[in-house]
Amino acid sequence: METKRERHIRLIIFDFDGTLGDTRQNILTTMRQTMEERGLDIADETACIATIGLPLAACFRELYPALSEQEIDTCADTYRRLFDINKKHLKPALFPHVAETLRHLHGQGLTLTVASSRSSASLREFLDEMGIAEYISYVVGADDVTHAKPDPEPVLKTLAALDIPADKTLVVGDMPVDILMGKGAGTLTCGVTYGNATREEIEEAGADFIIDSMDELTGIIMNIINQ
Repeated sequence: METKRERHIRLIIFDFDGTLGDTRQNILTTMRQTMEERGLDIADETACIATIGLPLAACFRELYPALSEQEIDTCADTYRRLFDINKKHLKPALFPHVAETLRHLHGQGLTLTVASSRSSASLREFLDEMGIAEYISYVVGADDVTHAKPDPEPVLKTLAALDIPADKTLVVGDMPVDILMGKGAGTLTCGVTYGNATREEIEEAGADFIIDSMDELTGIIMNIINQ
């Protein structure tokens, strides 16, 4: 019979945007500026939010399917340039209870990592500026994989690098692509409702757990152990 210790989660893989960091205003502002600079029809906020979590090119491909791949790449390059400018005055913040929850989980001996469709350099910069880099053992950005979310590659890459099995891993994110990524890799998944997707969208993606605040994550870990 499997013991409680054997059911213990060893690794938590976090999404960043909408899960750890509140970057929605940064993203929406930069997307609108990119559309304006490229002379595109301005997509509505709901449509833009629905693309958060995808790699940049995929975001613009989703919003403007008639654009050529060259135009898509130009939009992505424009976005990156404008985002670097905007982040100097639009400072994203951690969501409530993120810092203390990461500190607690790290102190309990769990390995904490990040898998995001943001570039790895951008991720490391934000983690450092937000004061949580010391808790994060491994980072996977869009530039580190061939297939981004919802493909399981970011999770599989993390598992291989850290030599931790999928059944000892929990993926935490705010978007359906995060849940699908984890499920595709065979991990447990936890959706957060305070990010960019609705509870209904997270449920439909098949999340094993759903929390409304990051400090509820400790209870989820205990729930897994005691199942």
